[in-house]
Formats: sequence, C-alpha cells, structure tokens
Amino acid sequence: MTPGVVSTIVRKDLTEFRADRFFLVITALSVVFYPLVYWLLPSTVDETLRVGVVQNGLDPVLDALQESDGIELVVLDDEDELTDALLGSELDLVAGLVFPDDLLAAAAADEPVQVTLLVTADVPPDIESALEALASEVVLQVLGEPPPTQLLSEPVVLGDDQVGEQVSLREQLRPLMAFFVLMTETFALATLVAGEIQSRTVTAVLVTPATRADFLAAKGVVGTSVAFAEATLIMLLIGGFATGAPILLVTLLLGAALVTGVGMVAGAYGKDFMTVLFTSMLFLVPLMIPAFGALFPGTAAPWVRALPSYGFVQTVVEVSTQNAGWTEVAGYLALLLGWTIAAFATGWLILGRRMARL
Repeated sequence: MTPGVVSTIVRKDLTEFRADRFFLVITALSVVFYPLVYWLLPSTVDETLRVGVVQNGLDPVLDALQESDGIELVVLDDEDELTDALLGSELDLVAGLVFPDDLLAAAAADEPVQVTLLVTADVPPDIESALEALASEVVLQVLGEPPPTQLLSEPVVLGDDQVGEQVSLREQLRPLMAFFVLMTETFALATLVAGEIQSRTVTAVLVTPATRADFLAAKGVVGTSVAFAEATLIMLLIGGFATGAPILLVTLLLGAALVTGVGMVAGAYGKDFMTVLFTSMLFLVPLMIPAFGALFPGTAAPWVRALPSYGFVQTVVEVSTQNAGWTEVAGYLALLLGWTIAAFATGWLILGRRMARL
C-alpha cells in the first residue's frame, strides 16, 4: 500500500459523500434527531411498587407496611375491582394481593391460610417474588408465627439486581442510539462501494498507480473514520462521555471498524440502493438485538452473548451507567476486538475478490 495513493482515494470518497444529498441529509437529521429524542426521554426512575390489596380487618398491619420504602399499597373492595384495576391503567398497579376474609379467624384457630397473588403478563419474576415476601410479612404479623411454606419465598432477582440504582430509559437508549448512527454510515459506505462497482469506477482507479490494496485500505479508512466521527459527535451531544471517555472512544472505534467490514460486504454484493439496503439489513438486524436487549436488563441468552455487537453494547452500558473501568469491561472489549478483526477481514476479502472479477 502507498500512503499517498490511499489518501488520494480517501479524499475522493469523502468528496463523493458530501455530494450525496441523501446521506448528507440523513446524517444531518441524525445529528439533530437522536440527541433531541435522548434529552426528551425521562431521566429518572420511579422505583415505587403500587400494589393493589383486597383485605378485611388488616388495616393496622397494612398501614405499617405502607411506610416501607418503595411500596405503595392501594386498598380495593373486592377481587373483581382489583382485576379491573390491573387490566386498566388508571391506578398504575404492578400486581395485587387478595387476603382471605377469614384470615383473622384462621389465625385464632391456628389454621393455614392462602393468599392469592394477581399479576399481569408483563410483571417480571423478581416482582412476583417480592410480593410473595410482602404477603408472608402480613401473614406473619397476623398469625404471630411463620406463615405456610407456600408464602415463604425470598425475593429472587433474575439477572442484575438494580434496586436503588436502576437505569432510566434515557440511559438505556444510549447504546441503541450509538449503534443506529453506526448503522447509518454502514449504508453510506455500502452504497458508495456498490456504486463504484456498477459504474466501473473501480476499474478506472486500478489502471492508475493505485493497487487493489490501496483501494481497500481507503474504503476501510473512510468507512471507519466517518462512522467513528459521527458516533463520537452523537455521544458528545447526549452526554455519553461523562464517565469512562477513553474506554468509550476505543469502543466506538472498534464498533465503527466492525460495521465498516459489514458495509464492504454489502457493497460488494449490492447492485443498487435496494439490494444494498436488504443485504445490509441481513447483517445489521442480528447486530441490533443486543442493543434492544439493553432496554430490558437481565441475563442475556448465550446466543445473544455470542453476537458481534454484544461486547459493544455491554461496554457502553456498564461504562456509562455503572462507571466500569478497563478491568470490568476487558472481556467485552476482547470479544468486540475479535469480531471486528473477523468482520473487517471478511469485508476486505469479499470486496477484493469482487474487484478481481471486474
């Protein structure tokens, strides 16, 4: 490779980027739209659990529990009203507890009791476990002894327990926005490459002193630099570098190189904008899964952890929301680096072979 030749091709490509009104407008809109959406999203998390309760004669016990942090009990008349409240949205209940009417009599007769737990389909398992513990506490105070075994359940949190330090929707969307920006630049590079192949610009370039390696290196530099620059700008506008800026810069650089490899593959197979779009999406849709998964914290499935973008997303999430350092994210960065090298090498190889057949 000749650095002077590579830089000349890079300048040509950047000129073509600026001349493409579609991607110029899309890039400008991304710079404005993504930060605007980010700052309009809620920045706080309400950790108070609103629980509907149907009871008879348990007011003193419930009043004591009402003072507990993170719990708000809403007393309803009967189970039907509780069911309607859970299915509706007016009271914003997460679940409901129905205590039997004969609970006090059962306590006097030393008889077992059964408390009914009502939840909606979208309530996570850790909330159910916490409510079972709440029911156990009520029965314990009424009976004066441990409740039946079916009510004795310690709160079980699946995945990361973030009680007291939950992440707001705004922060959850940060890795998704960063990846959306990289995805946009993937389309731009793929369209550029496909256009040069179809117009035989590649052949015209190769009859000059430029070699195939010069051409491929220029595409790698252009794709990585443009994607990295825009992703960095977006992260600056949404306050993404408040913590761990060096780690995030390295992560964005690796992510930009990763999607550049995808862009070279899509451009090599694309014949027009639509084929480039569908070919790119074939690769990018799986890569977006970890980014969307960040909206639903928990333990990721093994196949999700194996996706190339998982290391990118986890690094952005843990550094920006948990102030993680190099040691904590070293494994994620190693995974991302490995996939980046593989993707870039694959793009280089496939595009090089496509050029050889022209």
